[in-house]
Amino acid sequence: MEKDSKIYVAGHRGMVGSALVRKLEAEGFTNLVLRTSKELNLTDQQGVEDFFQNEKPEYVFLAAAKVGGIEANNTYRAQFLYENLMIQNNVIHQSYVHRVKKLLFLASSCIYPKLAPQPIKEEYLLSGKLEPTNEPYAIAKIAGVKMCENYNRQYGCNFISVMPTNLYGPNDNYDLKESHVLPALLRKFHEAKINLERTGHSEPVELWGSGKPRREFLHVDDLAEACYHLMLTFEGNISVNVGTGKDISIKELAELIKEITNFEGKLVWNTDKPDGTPRKLLDVSLIENLGWKYSIKLQEGISKVYRKKFLS
Repeated sequence: MEKDSKIYVAGHRGMVGSALVRKLEAEGFTNLVLRTSKELNLTDQQGVEDFFQNEKPEYVFLAAAKVGGIEANNTYRAQFLYENLMIQNNVIHQSYVHRVKKLLFLASSCIYPKLAPQPIKEEYLLSGKLEPTNEPYAIAKIAGVKMCENYNRQYGCNFISVMPTNLYGPNDNYDLKESHVLPALLRKFHEAKINLERTGHSEPVELWGSGKPRREFLHVDDLAEACYHLMLTFEGNISVNVGTGKDISIKELAELIKEITNFEGKLVWNTDKPDGTPRKLLDVSLIENLGWKYSIKLQEGISKVYRKKFLS
């Protein structure tokens, strides 16, 4: 990519898209094409076709998606499947039609089988059953990965896919019904702390599941660094895992966030709620061999997010 290359970042207001924009601008790229969902509905086939015809971007980062945590994925199953399929189909196909030089598709580690061997290698895709609560979202993302792979094979495109682990960072979603576990915990602990300070009465923080599942977390600015690195250096049909290669139990995460937020109350685990996948740790040897490794440690990253979101 040249500094004046026309680059379309789909989903630039989301957590991943905004991190990509920050990274590209920091690297001196000056010709970014950005559209809000009101300006361009990516599920609208004709609208996306008109956009590509008029703008003719040279490079595309496809970070737009309908996303959410366990409850949102399990509640809005049809929407997660339909909207993500439409977004991907439209953007990937029009990138082919209008000869985009390179496209990077953001998939997700949830596309791997629920009981995949740990750590999860890229080749474990489609080797077993998915986690039921987010199956529609996962199926849509798998379709996107396979679209990139097969557009490369049939049409000679240069479309690559990345599988990021669980993400957190600026512009995350803190809605308790639709957010992922880390931002949900930050909000719950912060609100409980404020309530304790205001009333002197400590309500326990209720957390879902047993706390035993283990998860890997990556700061979104690290993901943006990885995507930029891959966009400059990587070609091929192997989807690339992006993560830290380290995980933590949900219980340990809760204790860490309790410490960061200075909440002094109690925790209650609601075991009637689902745990989700028992463990989800990515094998990141491929991307490390390609010359990238994460830099933001978990406690440092969460502390920065908490200060900026809740204390500034």
